[in-house]
Amino acid sequence: MHRKAAHYVTRTTTAAAGAVATAATSMAAAAVAASIVLSPVPDASSRMDGVRADLQRAVQLNQITEDQALSFEAKLAGRILGQA
Repeated sequence: MHRKAAHYVTRTTTAAAGAVATAATSMAAAAVAASIVLSPVPDASSRMDGVRADLQRAVQLNQITEDQALSFEAKLAGRILGQA
């Protein structure tokens, strides 16, 4: 094969392989995004249960105090549950 022809084949094959890899990555990202968007949203009480569990864990690990946990939970309850 002529040198220029071999270079052209190599260059176009590499470009095509890159395009296929990019398309596969884009499709995977789209699938993940769709699964997030289409997943059911937990109701407000379930979200607050998760918040309470996370805050209790943080208190047990001495990352925050019990007072900080209660204050933060009250703020989030106001936003999530629509309470003052």
